[in-house]
Amino acid sequence: MKVICGLGNPGRRYRLTRHNIGFIFLDYLQTQHSTSFEPGKGEYNYCEAEINNQPILLLQPLTYMNLSGLAVKQALEYFGKHAGDLLIIYDDFHLPFGELRFRNKGSSGGHNGIESIIYQIQSESFDRLKIGIGNEFENSVDFVLSKFSRKERIQLEIIMKSAYEALNIYLKQGIDVAMNQFNRKIIDSTEKK
Repeated sequence: MKVICGLGNPGRRYRLTRHNIGFIFLDYLQTQHSTSFEPGKGEYNYCEAEINNQPILLLQPLTYMNLSGLAVKQALEYFGKHAGDLLIIYDDFHLPFGELRFRNKGSSGGHNGIESIIYQIQSESFDRLKIGIGNEFENSVDFVLSKFSRKERIQLEIIMKSAYEALNIYLKQGIDVAMNQFNRKIIDSTEKK
């Protein structure tokens, strides 16, 4: 069973901020599969679903972003899972808005949530799906904690659908196929149709 963890900050204040795109995607998945989160045995909420006849566990840390690893470690231990079972979904301000990029291992790239996960589980060998939140800013902290513009909120629906399609391919055919198909910017290609 794959553990799909979306990263973000808890609370209404951060609900529609760029840093919370992992949470936004989890909410989208939850809606698609008519399931709801419940408290876990640690600093996380979780729910179970099924995609392509595969059981998955959706995981939402209740810690702030820079402590996400604590929740991930607690969940992996409780459910008897390991780093190879993880797919972490999170924001990336190095990518243009709407771009999807899978990665199967590596450093944190300066992302505090990923840094915390690597530290807590003592491994860089877990899958990631990065979602571009835009890369035009003066101050990265202010930018990631800012809310999406009205136009971007409309486009988020397209991004969520594309990320869901990417997740289906990932679960069905593996990360190499998913990387080949989805490591590209999706907004422009969708708008041309």
